[in-house]
This record gives sequence, C-alpha cells and structure tokens, in this order.
Amino acid sequence: MLAFTPHPCLSAFLALAALAFPAPHAQEAPSAVRPSAAKADAAQFPVHEWVELVKVVDGDTLQVRRAGAIAKLRLLCVDTEERFHPGQSSSGSKPQTVFGEETALWAEAFFAGLAHEGEALRVGLCFPHDREQLDAYGRLLAHVVLPDGRDYELELVRSGRSPYFNKYGDSEVAHGAFVEAQAQAQRRKLGIWNPATNEPATPGVPAVKRPYARLLPWWNARAAALADFARRRAAGTDAPLEFADLDALEKHVGSEVELFGEFSGKPREWHGALEYEVFGSQRGQPLRLVVPESAREALSAARIGDFGREYHQNYFYARGKLERAGRGFEVRLERPDQIRRAGPEPVAPR
Repeated sequence: MLAFTPHPCLSAFLALAALAFPAPHAQEAPSAVRPSAAKADAAQFPVHEWVELVKVVDGDTLQVRRAGAIAKLRLLCVDTEERFHPGQSSSGSKPQTVFGEETALWAEAFFAGLAHEGEALRVGLCFPHDREQLDAYGRLLAHVVLPDGRDYELELVRSGRSPYFNKYGDSEVAHGAFVEAQAQAQRRKLGIWNPATNEPATPGVPAVKRPYARLLPWWNARAAALADFARRRAAGTDAPLEFADLDALEKHVGSEVELFGEFSGKPREWHGALEYEVFGSQRGQPLRLVVPESAREALSAARIGDFGREYHQNYFYARGKLERAGRGFEVRLERPDQIRRAGPEPVAPR
C-alpha cells in the first residue's frame, strides 16, 4: 500500500496560514488522462523499470522500492517549492512557502488517487540514455512515468507546480517539451506563475515568494555553459578535462591542461594564498585552483569570487599546469587570462 507520513504540526500550521493567505487559487488538475499527452510522453520517456511507490516526500522527491530496497528519487527537470520544515532555515532562492506545502500535499493526494484499492501503486522509472546516476546526496536521478504513460515531471510543469529546472543542464530527452509546458503555464498564469500565489491576504503580513525572475536567467546561463562544454567534449579537439574525471587528471599530471568546473563553497586562505576547491572532485582527492598571494591583486580583475555566487555564471574554464598536491590535484592561477566564464552571465529582467 502507498504510505504517507503527515508532517509534524502540519494541521496547526495550515489553520494559521488560512488566516493570512487566500484560499488556493484555481489549478489545472493533471489527474485527468489526456491521450495526446500520454502518447507523446511515452515516446520521449521509455520506462526502464517499474517500481513500487512507497512515500511522497514532497512535490519532487519520492521513495520507491526497487530490488527489495528503498531508494530515494530526485526527479529530473523539476524543482517544486519547499514545504514547511519547522525549525529548519531556508534560503532566499528557495524559501519554504505556502504553495510548497500545498504542492507536497497535492502530490500525496494525486498519487494516492492513482492507486487501486488494496494494491500498491507502481510507477515507471526513465533514465536518460538508459544511464543511472546519483546526485550529490545519493538520490537516484530519474523521470517518473505514470501508469497511463504521462511523465510526472512534465505534469508538474504543465500545471504550474514547478518551473522547468535546468540549473544542471537542459533535459537530455525532452528539452523542447519542458520549454513549451512552462510557456503554456506562464501564459495561463497557473501555480507559481499566478501573481496571487503566496501573496498574503492580510495587509502587512510578509510575502515569502521565490524569485523566479532572477532564477530562470541564472539557470539558463548555467545550462548554456554545460551545453558548450558538452559540444566541446563531443568535438574531441582540444577538449577540456572534467573536474570529476579522475583517470584523465592522473594522466595529465605535469602537463598544461584546460579544466571545466564550478567551485564548491567559499575559498580557503592558506599562507596568503586562496584555494578554491572544484565541485564534484573525487572524495579524498580534491582538485583545487590556487591563487598565490603574489597574484591575488592581478587576479582580482577576473572576479573569481563571482563564480561561487548565486545569480552569477558559476561554470568556468581554467588553464594551467596540473600538479599533484598531497592526495589531490591543483592548478595555480597567476594571470587573469588563465580563467574565464564558461557561458553567458545571467541578465535578470528589470
């Protein structure tokens, strides 16, 4: 049977929220089967495996049973708003919102409505190019295909419950479909695209809204950088090394290389030098870009710090001699021309 775990203190919170926020606005209900959508989705999202749905964590995270074990799924191409987690802080780019809670509750009811009495609901998993991958938190990355053939992620975007989330690259299998689904939801002002969403009904109550006008240009800029990197790798000529490709790094120690990556957290200052760890480098064998103290003033023109900030282009290309440094690797940056943006800088609308 499909199991749901209600959020602690949820009933009390929703009762208070009802006093400050208007009733949920009209939504497109994706539970109705649309044959044309189901047929189109089935062609783009072939099912590689059918699994039992165990739990809905929130709008874009599910738990399923596969091969007798529980696996946590992080759904591709979507990023629903955060539901409320008492005592847990949230960020300005991804705040906990009333609509995030609504979406999580809707997802629970939606999947429960698909299950037959006394039977566990089975959903399909689609892995782009039949390749299983995990995210940084160990969650399985996949598309979820509903029993009627529709892609659940596309339904979230079509109904305005999620933006098209391409922060980590455009969809490998249905980029055009997600772009069109988002455009339609925006035109119809559904869900997150409705100005009334998360707008307090009581004057003076602070509005907690996610800043999509800034987020979408940022995600698109990052996706453009990843697409450029993929094109260069496919061309094979003077292709840059990827930060997580440990075997390639080993082969190029002592050589001049070009690297593609993004920073992991803030730089570390060590004896006057700045050390920037590259995100995704192998556990226990980090890759760092090092700006020696003598070059910090010269490198200031490259604005390296912007690569680690929200709403800025985060991906870069860096050139230099690859050296072993303890258990990891490093490239020293001493001139501004050794590092450049790997894609456009985001431009938010005024």
